[in-house]
Amino acid sequence: MFSRDNWNEILEALTANWFRTLLTAFGVLWGIFILVILLAAGKGLENGVKQGFGGIATNTMFMWTQTPSKPYKGLPKGRNYNFKTGDVEAIWQNFPDLRFVSPRNQLGGFGGNNNVVRGLKTGAYNVYGDYPEVIQQEPMDITSGRFVNQSDIKDNRKVAVIGEGVKREMYEANEEVIGSYIKIQGVNFMVIGTYKKKGNNNGNAEEGQKQIYVPFTAFSQAFNMGDRVGWMAITALDGTSITSVKSQIIDVIKERHNIHPDDDRAVGNFDLFQEFSKVNGLFIALKAVAYFVGILVLLSGIIGISNIMLIVVKERTNEIGIRRALGATPWAIRGQILMESIFLTIISGMAGIALATGVIALVNAQLSGMDTSEMMFLNPSVDLRVVFTALTILIISGLLAGLIPAQNAIKIHPVDALRTE
Repeated sequence: MFSRDNWNEILEALTANWFRTLLTAFGVLWGIFILVILLAAGKGLENGVKQGFGGIATNTMFMWTQTPSKPYKGLPKGRNYNFKTGDVEAIWQNFPDLRFVSPRNQLGGFGGNNNVVRGLKTGAYNVYGDYPEVIQQEPMDITSGRFVNQSDIKDNRKVAVIGEGVKREMYEANEEVIGSYIKIQGVNFMVIGTYKKKGNNNGNAEEGQKQIYVPFTAFSQAFNMGDRVGWMAITALDGTSITSVKSQIIDVIKERHNIHPDDDRAVGNFDLFQEFSKVNGLFIALKAVAYFVGILVLLSGIIGISNIMLIVVKERTNEIGIRRALGATPWAIRGQILMESIFLTIISGMAGIALATGVIALVNAQLSGMDTSEMMFLNPSVDLRVVFTALTILIISGLLAGLIPAQNAIKIHPVDALRTE
């Protein structure tokens, strides 16, 4: 491997017909280029889709009330019922593997009327009554002031955290926001912070910035909610799937509200972990397809190299006969052919990786100057492990491509080889 004469011979053999060598190398270059580009494109799509989750705690389920579809214990079907704050305590007591159980209430939204007033300006916004942990379930960047805390909950403080979209529509450009008041359904709340929501809010980044968060207790008091809970966001601890305990949580709710155990319509729910798992499964499948297609294209290039090496061996039959007559061992002949095959494969493969890297860099440069908050394609890239995997594939492929020609070369008898013109 470290013999200068061997490398001079390899280079001389490959450059003897440089155009043929170039065409042969292009097959491997194109195969590895397609493999890397497909993997990068899949990663870019995955990054864009996951951006849509906005960093939300994916091990979460949302639960709300619906009308029971079956009568039970003398209670009719089709009746209305509400979650209570006692349900939250019951869930905590029965399921210690939960990280958060967040009761939530909501005003506005769903095309409602204007519910927020400040001076002469009015607006229709979603207003949420929440606990402080909601910021860990729906991550957001606090751009000024602070978020709701436990003291606000304990003291029923009428304070609010508004989105940047609310700020733009309800305030002048240079107007101080912190410490000002907004009126929600006729009740004054002091603004203590502003936020910018992460992610694209299901494809609408602007809508995520037009929400208002107030303490759950102040919301209940100000809008006569009593102990009612509109819906819940429940997050499991890391290592525990919310899907595995979802049915048990719903059973606790059914028992507390006298709902038939077999009534699957009375408690609405959305399992974010289950949906996120489906998305992950999709991208695993896309990665498998990328590897499958890329390796098939690469294989066609390897077959091309193998064919050319067979031709090279045939062209060099006389040379091989002379080397054998001068005492060259079968392993020396085999090693020479294998080294030529591996060298050609690795050089063309690395050129393909370099070309793919350049294309990915150009795409990222274009995306860096664009607003990617609403894009479904973001930061296409490949893991460094993919490069090492590609190199391993190239080395193995080079060995396989040169194996048959090398075996053919050592099968030639020196006398027969010397007679070949």
